[in-house]
Amino acid sequence: MNFEVDRHDLRRTRMNPVGSVPLDDGEIRLVVDSFALTSNNITYAALGDAMQYWNFFPAADEGWGRIPVWGFASVAESRSADVRPGTRVYGFMPMSTLFVVAPGHVDDHGLTDLARHRQPMASTYNRYAIVSENSLHLPGREEHHMLLWPLFFTSYLIDDVLADANGFGAEAVVISSPSSKTAVIAAHLLHARGEKVIGLTSLGNREFVESLGCYSSVITYDNLDALPTVPAVYVDIAGDHSVTTAVHNHYGDDLKHSMIVGNTHWDKASPQLASLTGPERTFFFAPTQIAKRATEWGSAELDQRVSASWERFCAWASKWVEFQYVVGHQAVDSVYRELLDGRSNPRVGYICSL
Repeated sequence: MNFEVDRHDLRRTRMNPVGSVPLDDGEIRLVVDSFALTSNNITYAALGDAMQYWNFFPAADEGWGRIPVWGFASVAESRSADVRPGTRVYGFMPMSTLFVVAPGHVDDHGLTDLARHRQPMASTYNRYAIVSENSLHLPGREEHHMLLWPLFFTSYLIDDVLADANGFGAEAVVISSPSSKTAVIAAHLLHARGEKVIGLTSLGNREFVESLGCYSSVITYDNLDALPTVPAVYVDIAGDHSVTTAVHNHYGDDLKHSMIVGNTHWDKASPQLASLTGPERTFFFAPTQIAKRATEWGSAELDQRVSASWERFCAWASKWVEFQYVVGHQAVDSVYRELLDGRSNPRVGYICSL
């Protein structure tokens, strides 16, 4: 079964039953155990065409798409000499019960899907970690791994980009949608480095954002004039064009960098922002920074730094995140719509299976 959405109307969904077609030589079939569903996945859908997210797991029918998620899966059938049935992996997968990959570059730590249609996309998304050999896999923390690891790595790299550029000469980092998990992680890492972090949020989420202790100040969207007038960087996770315009107008030339990360406010996004004052908006693309640091530090050093930071973060996140388990396509559809409408409790992390 595939959970599919209309690529031109994200509110239209369907469950599409698919047969178990025979594997070609070298392929493996994976059974999806469980996956996390967050506002980050809504961003994948909202930017599906612009960032090629629809291309990872194409739907059979034109106009429909399968949203990528992060989760665990087990090899149910293998026609690869390098991968045994029963092998459990973590990685990028569709909202489905089954999916097929063509493994290559197999080693003790993982495998890469070499299916032709996935090769134009960033290789980071095509790698599957073998759970038993994954140094990032913490016992008793699989829910953390599904829900927070992809967001953590993105946020780690956001923080690293800003640190690498000496904060672009700014004195504060302004983050929209600060209750989203990507924003919370980035704020936590920035705060740990002593940065002043300002969250722009809705009135309903203000109490939660303030309770985290990683934002220097929290300002509601209806009070953007209260933003301090110091040189700043804007990390845009909301994608709300009216908020973006207000931030750019408020800071003008004192806005040193404007980074596009997400579209949690996907229904308020607009491409018509060419006339903004201040700097040109720049898409944040995690694989670019990964490649830069892997070259400068080496992959082993990058992994060590990230792993140490990840373990510390998990201990902190356990104090506020609440996991909820969602089973069955109707329940998953309900959660998807809740996230699409921005109605989810920011403390809750959804762990799903179809």
